[in-house]
Amino acid sequence: MSPRILVVEDTEDNRQIVRDLLGAVGIDMIEAHDGLSGVEVALRERPDLILMDIDLPGIDGYEATRRIRAQSPDRNVPIIAVTSFALSGDDAKARAAGCTDYVAKPYSPRALLSKIREHLGERIA
Repeated sequence: MSPRILVVEDTEDNRQIVRDLLGAVGIDMIEAHDGLSGVEVALRERPDLILMDIDLPGIDGYEATRRIRAQSPDRNVPIIAVTSFALSGDDAKARAAGCTDYVAKPYSPRALLSKIREHLGERIA
């Protein structure tokens, strides 16, 4: 069974880039367009990994991550912040909110896939 990744991202173009990347390696993608729906989808679908944008409408990715961590039966699901917030200390802020890892935009698709592989291991091609 292929892993399922939830992508919480409000920009369609960014979701399309990730959709193409994940599809090329056989990963099923679940989508959410804002922070609140990201929390709802994460709790309902229980993905294997979450890619979380930080600058989201409604609640931001930090708050969405905190809610997922507090409410999810699987509190250890990897959550990777994927964000244009790339100033010094932003990665620490993401980790303090509960993110497992951090990738700054713009990113190379190869680097993002490598980061996903770090957390999913042998489960992807």
